[in-house]
Amino acid sequence: MGNIALLDKQTIDQIAAGEVIERPASVVKELIENAIDARATEISVEIRDGGINYIRITDNGKGIMKEDVPLAFTRHATSKIRTIEDLFSVHSLGFRGEALSSIASVAKVELLTKTKEAMSGTRYVIHGGEEVVCTDAGIPNGTTIVVSSLFYNTPARRKYLGSANAEAGRIMELMQAVILSHPEIGFKFVSQGKVRLLTYGNAKEQGRMESIYRVLGRDIAKYLVPVKAENAFASVSGYIGRPEIGRGNRSYEYYFINGRYIKSKVIENAVEDGYRGFFMQHRYPVYVLDLKVPSEDLDVNVHPAKMELRLKNEAEVYELLADCVRKTLQNKEWIPQVQLQPQTAAAESKKISEPAEEAEKPRAEKAAFSYLPKALSPRPQTLKDAAAPEPFEEKKIAEISREQTAELRTDAGQIRLPEKVLLRENALPDIRIIGQVFDTYWILQLEDKMYLLDQHAAHEKLLYETLLEKLRSGQHFTQRISPPVIVSLQPMEERRLEKYLPDFEKLGFEISSFGGREIALSAVPLDLPDLGSAEAFRELLDSLDEVRGMRLEKLLARCATISCKAAVKGNMRLSGAEVQELIRGLMKLEDPYHCPHGRPTMISMTKQEIEKRFGRT
Repeated sequence: MGNIALLDKQTIDQIAAGEVIERPASVVKELIENAIDARATEISVEIRDGGINYIRITDNGKGIMKEDVPLAFTRHATSKIRTIEDLFSVHSLGFRGEALSSIASVAKVELLTKTKEAMSGTRYVIHGGEEVVCTDAGIPNGTTIVVSSLFYNTPARRKYLGSANAEAGRIMELMQAVILSHPEIGFKFVSQGKVRLLTYGNAKEQGRMESIYRVLGRDIAKYLVPVKAENAFASVSGYIGRPEIGRGNRSYEYYFINGRYIKSKVIENAVEDGYRGFFMQHRYPVYVLDLKVPSEDLDVNVHPAKMELRLKNEAEVYELLADCVRKTLQNKEWIPQVQLQPQTAAAESKKISEPAEEAEKPRAEKAAFSYLPKALSPRPQTLKDAAAPEPFEEKKIAEISREQTAELRTDAGQIRLPEKVLLRENALPDIRIIGQVFDTYWILQLEDKMYLLDQHAAHEKLLYETLLEKLRSGQHFTQRISPPVIVSLQPMEERRLEKYLPDFEKLGFEISSFGGREIALSAVPLDLPDLGSAEAFRELLDSLDEVRGMRLEKLLARCATISCKAAVKGNMRLSGAEVQELIRGLMKLEDPYHCPHGRPTMISMTKQEIEKRFGRT
């Protein structure tokens, strides 16, 4: 007897489910995507026990026809595509036809659905992939799905789930991303009977800002700056955070391609490169970006859970994002303003780090969607008990939206730039140099603001930009290496050098073949002599990749180190004329407000803040 045997249907279904359904958040993601594809404008998600024992998703979409309901729970049954060619022009979020089948094979599922045209709806129950009930039901238009006892028939997988709190946290993160990616849809998220998130789906840009406000909180929303750009391959719109709200991780980086929440190193690297120089090391930006790319330029069939995709024109999309972010940040007065308030820094940090609580308003918990069953808590025993809708509280929600809009406009007003910016030519005659403290910081005054200028950070930035401009423009001097340094290259390093050799030569390197995979390094840029070793040159090659090209991190790092060593130090006395010349130099830079390491070159304080501390206002 042979060793190869066909697997039974139950095993096949559960293996397939394992690829798509990893945990409760996977169930929520798949069902929300189905609701969005069904053109729902309002979606409610309720979970209990972190979604392990109970998930309930209700939408007002187009519903499913009765004859299609059993088929919808069959593997590879879908209304999204018809042929293999359709895979290369997918516009919907779901398309494989595996979601409902995968969920039903590892859980107990109850479905209520009704199309607008049907006289009555359908109630369908399926446990572990086996149909239990299929009958008519009197229900509103749309679809409601209850998923209970997840992985009840695969205990080995159930035991690898996290705690109820951990799984609820993952669903919360997913809901935040979905809300930000679809501001035109109203969402309600309920966990353990408590409303955690609520948005109203305003169709215009106000809806996106309302969603950002709800998800990220006021303390972040008021520091966001709008961006918009396009090229022949893609377009991008959304908001990026001012440098002062940088975070310690990537948890506040939200980006979507054609409405799809995904993960992409290309996008992350592009945006972070656009921020380069505006942050200190190990800080990450806050942003919400929506990319539009022709569907034929995307491969969304890379990952079973559709969390990854391939871009046909990675380099062009990368350049669009990096340039858009960089140009938005340049030529802006990003000077951190000191606000002397009684609240401690620790309390403020805690407030910003918990946007979900900030987004949750007591008055919002009383609002309800028009199609939602009257009782969400306690949970009805069956969906039939929850079929009666309650009236939509339009007036209350409209009032809340107006209040929020007014508040957001107030916040937006707080971040408008002053007409007279410190480091601009028109301000130079009005800048008063008051003096120096601690032989390091210069006190400047312009109109109703006081500035503290760090002489070391400012001079370091000036030298850095001067050196960088030399390298960019080719205005460099070459330093010969005698004897030449022989470098043995690996195949990948060899390919990279071949691709970027013209760029190396523009920078002042002289490189020739030495036989086989060895090269002779005969000269390096005069300003960067440390690159004249085999180890340093390999590090430089390693910093390159196929997308970033000659955005040489190692080279920029060397520029930063050189300028840091050459810059005036703290505790060195400068004359007023020297400081004036330093200010003139900073005025010529695109970003004079951050040193090469991301530290601020200056901070400011308003007259009003000072007067507050003296009790004058």
